[in-house]
Amino acid sequence: MIVYHTIERKRDGEELSPEEIAAFFGAYAEERLPDYQMAAFLMAVYFRGLSRRELAALVDVMLHSGVVVDLTSVPGVKVDKHSTGGVGDKVSLVLAPLVASLGVPVPMMAGRGLGHTGGTLDKLESIPGFRTDLTLDEFRAQLERIGCAIMGQSAEIVPLDRRLYALRDVTGTVESIPLIASSIMSKKLAEGADALVLDIKRGSGAFLPELDRALELAETMVGIGAEHGREVVALLTAMDRPLGYAVGNALEAEEAILALQGEGPEDLREVTLALATEMLVLAGVATDAAAARAAAAGALDDGRALRCMEHVIEAQGGNPAVLEDPAILPQAPVQRVFTSPRDGTVTTVEPRAIGEAAVALGAGRTALGAPIDPAVGFHITAEPGDRVAAGEPLATVHARTEADAELGVAALARAVRISGEDADAAPLPLISHRVTTEGVEVWTARP
Repeated sequence: MIVYHTIERKRDGEELSPEEIAAFFGAYAEERLPDYQMAAFLMAVYFRGLSRRELAALVDVMLHSGVVVDLTSVPGVKVDKHSTGGVGDKVSLVLAPLVASLGVPVPMMAGRGLGHTGGTLDKLESIPGFRTDLTLDEFRAQLERIGCAIMGQSAEIVPLDRRLYALRDVTGTVESIPLIASSIMSKKLAEGADALVLDIKRGSGAFLPELDRALELAETMVGIGAEHGREVVALLTAMDRPLGYAVGNALEAEEAILALQGEGPEDLREVTLALATEMLVLAGVATDAAAARAAAAGALDDGRALRCMEHVIEAQGGNPAVLEDPAILPQAPVQRVFTSPRDGTVTTVEPRAIGEAAVALGAGRTALGAPIDPAVGFHITAEPGDRVAAGEPLATVHARTEADAELGVAALARAVRISGEDADAAPLPLISHRVTTEGVEVWTARP
């Protein structure tokens, strides 16, 4: 293989053979190919894309760059869920124990915050003592014992992805559909799940804001799943405003606990139930969507989901008393209320601005591996369409210092827009499309 010829051919839009893809990425995995040449190739992919055959070859080489977990010892159809990332998206903390409480094993390999979006692992680790660094043996054993385990990506799982993602992150090639799809699906295939439900975010706070690109990503990942014998269903959900009220790790953990108690924001409950419905049907424990939704709603309301979360917290070293007393979670020392500057209608609660402000407060990372402050963030009760009066409380900033609280208030003033200034279009539907191997359908709310 002549490396620069391979780069030139992809740059010029030629299709590479599966053997060429395997050789090129295999050389990088074995550190026989330098970062600068891989960076050039990734930029070529960013502009030229990958054919279906090229993408299949890339997923295969990534998948087999590490261990593929064998979960055949766990009875039942194992189903996982993945979100492409959003602001206030604490769905996994509710969804995993909910579905597991209904007899479906949920092996979840989750991630940390990325850019302006939060991460499931960071939210769980705000629970005192909670471990996400499980070994693969611990992961498998916990899944066998209680039906749910949530861990970070092991060093043994798709090591090639970690190297590629770090390079993409600093070379402007993150927002490439084939590179996103191969990264997500190689990890999900490696973790041992039999089926997968995807939550593809669209809107201004998503990595792929446009509907057509979100649909393309969904169809690409559904196709990869089918090629590897996995049934994958994707729902497109709104990220033109934060999901729920809380943004920030401990704040979101507390809101997830409320949802597990049958309370919490309605939009969080609705997205959770929609994804749970798909997971239960894929697992074969419900005959149809209506029965699955009813079962999921029942498990939230009667405490089964909450009890399963208690088992997960105990198993992973956390303090289960947090489920009865959320004040055990880290608390920010400074709270500052943000009030409406005028009478009017809330037109926008801009999620990207909120997410970036949360990172600035310390809820996210500005450098790889940097520590975060689990206590800081926002609690925002204002939603698009709300009628508000001047001086009415719309949000609370949770900060480490008074100066940070001031920065948070200033960010809210930019993100929360009231009628009379830059009125925007109506909010996106909370759930807009469903994608399967049979195609794309406009979402119809389940009974």
